[in-house]
Amino acid sequence: MTDPETHVVAAFQGPVTCRRDDGVSVGVTLVGAAADSPGETLILTLIGMAPQDLPGTLPAARVVALDGQRCRIESSPREWLLSVRAIYAHRDVGTAFYRAIPPRPVPLKKRLFWRLVLLLAGGRLGRRMLRALRGS
Repeated sequence: MTDPETHVVAAFQGPVTCRRDDGVSVGVTLVGAAADSPGETLILTLIGMAPQDLPGTLPAARVVALDGQRCRIESSPREWLLSVRAIYAHRDVGTAFYRAIPPRPVPLKKRLFWRLVLLLAGGRLGRRMLRALRGS
């Protein structure tokens, strides 16, 4: 049973990449597939002190917010407690975006123009002509 003072901030499925930064601003960045949205990448940044023994990759992990400014990274068979100032979650929604709004087709004149330019750029004489047109 979970403690009423805690809640799951993020859950990952599959391998999770852990990037530690011992600098002033960032502690740990976790990157992996979101457990609640298949095919979506979840990027979770924990601002604070990173644990020294956190490995570079974790199997399916989840992050639980505890009381105050603490959180716990859980990944079987271990867990790590962190003192954090802030937690930022970002989702890569590019796939869903481009599925909803497909790119518009390129007009025929523009395709023919660029085909001609690339054809000219492929030969020595064509490159010389393109340079002359550019004025260089």
